[in-house]
Amino acid sequence: MKTVEQLLASQCREIKGAAMSEEEVGAQLSVLDQWVVDGDALKRTYRFKDYYGTLAFVNALAYIVHHEDHHPDLHVGYNRCVVRYNTHSVNGISENDFISAAKADALYSQAHA
Repeated sequence: MKTVEQLLASQCREIKGAAMSEEEVGAQLSVLDQWVVDGDALKRTYRFKDYYGTLAFVNALAYIVHHEDHHPDLHVGYNRCVVRYNTHSVNGISENDFISAAKADALYSQAHA
């Protein structure tokens, strides 16, 4: 299991093979706040004051995920954005999802500091 700091210092990489086990996911999930397992993915809802704040987050997140080459499913509303990560190459959750989730949280924290 990696700490949040270790996840933030990591970069996504090509992953092949099996997804993380339920136990591994549960252990790693313990270091992230407000993320939940949703089927074969990690999911979190971020809340904002208005649509502008929501879109500013989405645009900044787009920059990060492009750099990581690990792209989430996004559901964007007026004052919220649901972010859902999974790794298609393993048909489930991988370390890349946790790295990306930690970076999304860091972005959100910066905007709401």
